[in-house]
Amino acid sequence: MASLFILRPLRVSLPRSGSQQLRQPAAKAAGVRRSFSSYLVTPQELAEALKKAPPSPISSEPRVIPLCASWFLPNDPEGWTGIDVFREKRIPKARFFDLDKVIDKHSEYPHMLPTPKGFAAAMSELGIRHEDTVVVYDSKELGIFSAPRVGWTLKTFGHPRVHILNNFRLWVEQGLPTESGNVWTVECGTYPIPEMDEAKVAHFEDVREVALDYNKEGAEGVQILDARSYGRWSGRDPEPRPGLSSGHMPGSINIPFDAVLDPQTKAFLPVDKLKQVFKEKGVDPAKPIISSCGTGVTACVLETALNEAQYGSPETRKVYDGSWTEWAQRVKPSDSLIRTVEQHSE
Repeated sequence: MASLFILRPLRVSLPRSGSQQLRQPAAKAAGVRRSFSSYLVTPQELAEALKKAPPSPISSEPRVIPLCASWFLPNDPEGWTGIDVFREKRIPKARFFDLDKVIDKHSEYPHMLPTPKGFAAAMSELGIRHEDTVVVYDSKELGIFSAPRVGWTLKTFGHPRVHILNNFRLWVEQGLPTESGNVWTVECGTYPIPEMDEAKVAHFEDVREVALDYNKEGAEGVQILDARSYGRWSGRDPEPRPGLSSGHMPGSINIPFDAVLDPQTKAFLPVDKLKQVFKEKGVDPAKPIISSCGTGVTACVLETALNEAQYGSPETRKVYDGSWTEWAQRVKPSDSLIRTVEQHSE
């Protein structure tokens, strides 16, 4: 089978993000930078931007790069994979970000953030430059699902211009251009090695401390939002990964990720309705928030919705990278940190 991308590697070392190699192109780009008005981008806005700043490999100016981040759960009933739907239908000249490969390869947990060097290598292989505007999108089958995770990853590693398409299903329904099959040649680049913004990331120890402090006098009151389905959160339904206990962290608030999406288009709800969802669930915007899910993917749907609704301070919102897959394997039974609805009713 032909490879998805024909890569032309450039044998040069990756510069550090603070180096002169980065600052000069960024400065040159300042006068021609093209940006969107919001983190979420409509299909029409992206279509117009692609006409003005297409992802040409010969252009030295900042480009708009569509980045497909399609991903499906291991138990997807149709057996779809991200690369399947990318080959079947995509935005012309789009690149494919593989959520199962751009990870911390030394971690036993899926989808953990890659190292800064690993992230830079992936962006280099995709031919994405630091000054490019990247618009991440999902599959038409699922609507919004995994693109927010990739968008959050780019933001966590300091990519200056990243947006989410809201969404590819609407792009297709509106008859905007698509292509199929294997893709065009991508020129490898030299993406600078960034620094990770640790303020955006919650680790196991952080979340464990929050769970242990739940209902204790004087606790900070950090809120944990869980984007999994109610069945998994309550402990009644199994996890999609064999052998993993279902249930939830003490005090966590269950907001299934599709609660912030339109039931028909699977695009994000309008801002007023997003605020209503969080308010009705009892989320206090004045307190810190940690979003979690199964492996850190749909937690980023909630984080994106919080960002769009300007609900809670960006400085006190985090995503639990390992999420439930790490939690259920690391907590000790003696800690009583996996709760079920049945336990609440006892």
